Amino acid sequence: MAEIVLKVHPKDNVIVALQDLKKGQVVHYGGAAFVLQNDIGAKHKFFMHDMQAGDEIIMYGVLVGKAQEFIPQGGLMTTANTKHAADPFEYRPYHYQWTAPDVSKFAGRTFNGYHRGDGRVGTANYWLFMPTVFCENRNLDVIREALHNELGYAVTDKYKRYTHHLVEAFRNNENIADIGLSAPASSEGTGERLFRNIDGIKFLNHQGGCGGTRQDAGILSKLLAAYADHPNVAGITILSLGCQNLQTRQLLEDIRLRNPSFDKPVLVFEQQQSQSEEQLVADAIKKTFEGLIEANKIERQPAPLTALTVGVKCGGSDGFSGISANPAVGFTSDLLAALGAKILLAEFPELCGAEQQLIDRTIDEAAARKFIHLMTTYNDQALSVGSGFFMNPSPGNIKDGLITDAIKSTGAAKKGGTSPVVDVLDYTEPATKPGLSLVCTPGNDVEATTGKAASGATLILFTTGLGTPTGNPVCPTIKIATNTSLTKRMGDIIDINAGGIIDGEKTIEQMGEEILEYCIKAASGEVVPKAVQLNQDDFIPWKRGVSL
Repeated sequence: MAEIVLKVHPKDNVIVALQDLKKGQVVHYGGAAFVLQNDIGAKHKFFMHDMQAGDEIIMYGVLVGKAQEFIPQGGLMTTANTKHAADPFEYRPYHYQWTAPDVSKFAGRTFNGYHRGDGRVGTANYWLFMPTVFCENRNLDVIREALHNELGYAVTDKYKRYTHHLVEAFRNNENIADIGLSAPASSEGTGERLFRNIDGIKFLNHQGGCGGTRQDAGILSKLLAAYADHPNVAGITILSLGCQNLQTRQLLEDIRLRNPSFDKPVLVFEQQQSQSEEQLVADAIKKTFEGLIEANKIERQPAPLTALTVGVKCGGSDGFSGISANPAVGFTSDLLAALGAKILLAEFPELCGAEQQLIDRTIDEAAARKFIHLMTTYNDQALSVGSGFFMNPSPGNIKDGLITDAIKSTGAAKKGGTSPVVDVLDYTEPATKPGLSLVCTPGNDVEATTGKAASGATLILFTTGLGTPTGNPVCPTIKIATNTSLTKRMGDIIDINAGGIIDGEKTIEQMGEEILEYCIKAASGEVVPKAVQLNQDDFIPWKRGVSL
């Protein structure tokens, strides 16, 4: 029988409700009885004993808040009676001991990926369009519509057909209430791909490249260079206006600086040097088509699991995130670390409260001090404009049980598992060391996934408790639900249900192994994550401003 409550860590003084509980209900846990003073919704917490104003609130074994008033035993944790608090952190010599999980069942396993000239292996094979400036976004949109529809990558045909039937019904004075989305298919488009080995043509529309500061253009250049160099990218088409801050020569130089062995085809089209927009678009389509013919000759070949780089991310988090999907992904992270693969944990605003644990796990002092510098500088910048990491939880997070940033963050950090931290990377820096690396990005879902891909993630594990329809243009994003209800309600965007942990049907370790099995299949192209099927290609560059 599934438990109805859970105490996450022995040091905790709060208990999590795993299902809706009623005021006056007597809950037995750990040999004690608690009379609930309020209705306690699933995912929310109640206190194990009377709390006085100023008392420390402990969850996940660390400080996550302080009581703001007297709270009786069995009382509900709310934003009124609890405020964010977290312990200070510092570098200290610490000999971290890690016991790696048993990976014997994954020993010798491979995935079928795309091998690049520099030895890296992609989990997908994309052609990438990127503008050096926002002025070219419209041209990218025109090219996208042409190529996606004709080459079999469009996923919006059913909505076009639906709209077509609504128009026809209106013209014929029919009742549009009778028109459903399952309207008969038209003869337009077969959905078959012309290029079997090209997984998609992706477009990095953005709002940068000119205006702003020269630093903004420089950061954008390094980001675009990282995407051009990504193992999942076979070739690149660059569209430039000509007069913008981010010059094409700077982007090409940043690509070479990032990877001196870069050998992918790069096609450059500058509008101010072309005879007309029509010529620019036609030439870009034709030359790219020729490039696609060559890129299609690349086929998947076996590669060791050490060639995987997996980013871990949570978004639309809830009170179950830190006790089901995140620790399950954390176990997957530990399996990957033990196998010699790379794992990327980012979202620095969502590591608030978990800093000391991560610092103590960092094997290199310079990397640990780099983490401290990035965290404090980032938070100080937020504080300077009247914000701070403590303001990170969204209304949706709070509604579903994440009352303080420290609660959200210590649960979010579970995605990184327990393995040693081998490196700390600033935004767009590439991951080069096997094991767990920390990557400086905002907590914002798209900015974070954009940054993870820039550091080399070839798959992203994305946990969600509320449902988040997002993905990445070049990195297949796998959605993992924290609860079964979400999986049933939003099954069109969820790939894996970790709700079995809450339901008492699976252990964290069993779920972690299932997630790794799915990763191997996704990396091989045997399964296609929902975000990829739906072309959820979200891309937001971070200007290094305040973004939580």
